[in-house]
Amino acid sequence: MKKLLLASILTFSLLMTAQKKYVLVIHGGAGTILKSSMTAEKENAYKTKLTEALNAGYAELQKGNSAVEAVAASIVIMEDSPLFNAGKGAVFTAEGKNELDASIMYGKDKSAGAIAGVHTIKNPIKAAIAVMQKSEHVMLSGVGAEQFAKEQNLEIVDPKYFWTKDRWDGLQKLQKKESLKVNKETSQNTLPESYEIDQKFGTVGAVALDINGNLAAGTSTGGMTNKKYGRIGDAPIIGAGTYANSQVGISATGWGEYFIRATAARTIAAKMEYQNKDLRTAAQETIDEIEKLGGDGGLIALDKDGNIAMPFNTAGMYRGAMTENGEIMIEIYK
Repeated sequence: MKKLLLASILTFSLLMTAQKKYVLVIHGGAGTILKSSMTAEKENAYKTKLTEALNAGYAELQKGNSAVEAVAASIVIMEDSPLFNAGKGAVFTAEGKNELDASIMYGKDKSAGAIAGVHTIKNPIKAAIAVMQKSEHVMLSGVGAEQFAKEQNLEIVDPKYFWTKDRWDGLQKLQKKESLKVNKETSQNTLPESYEIDQKFGTVGAVALDINGNLAAGTSTGGMTNKKYGRIGDAPIIGAGTYANSQVGISATGWGEYFIRATAARTIAAKMEYQNKDLRTAAQETIDEIEKLGGDGGLIALDKDGNIAMPFNTAGMYRGAMTENGEIMIEIYK
């Protein structure tokens, strides 16, 4: 009996030793991402950029910098790439504009910052961090947010900077399709095709765990293709698309209206805190609840022990993670 007990303890000890501790997790959006429709060149481009984003964030952690700085470094790489629906690759609104949203939260003291509906801030995540660190507010929007960013000496660009052919063509295609269906949609009282999969995904995000054991989560997006009326999704809303406390950090991507209604990011933390759910269970249950409501998307989550969860209910989600030893894991498909 003693030998059996000793063997069990040894096995458990070895398993715990072998368990990888992740310090950085990122996502680049979820949707109908199928290997059958992905060229080798494009797949490589996504993997290369995700790797670059992970390395940038990891470099900050290696320097001993905070989780906030790591999250910012990773997200800036993705914001500067036309591959993702954030920053440079933002989608177009129905008016042919790019409207950007972003948020950040620091688990150590639950400080947070967000910006919404901006058109000229090159890196929205930097503006969100400035709101958190240099103002008494949590969220700023529109012209006011842009004025604040200028005062903080953040890089301001001409709106033309965000124009990309792929996103523009996507808007034209969608508007044409919508115009052909408008009569049918009106009579049936159904959502227009502009709200279908792939018109709302591409949001980027990151969650980091720093050397001091603090967590931070950030999210940045261009919203939904053909969005109207100044629509704002979950990405800049603390507790919906982004959340961090001393135990866990979360960043989401998907149909924002449902993540808002589910208070998705905060719900995961609450399940862990009040129901003693482990990270993966809490994260998966939250995505399942969103699916029951009719929504789709995914999220990334990282807890204080370095455990990760990356559930999604779409065909794919651009995602990656890095261990404390520098090992990189990148996935795209289900």
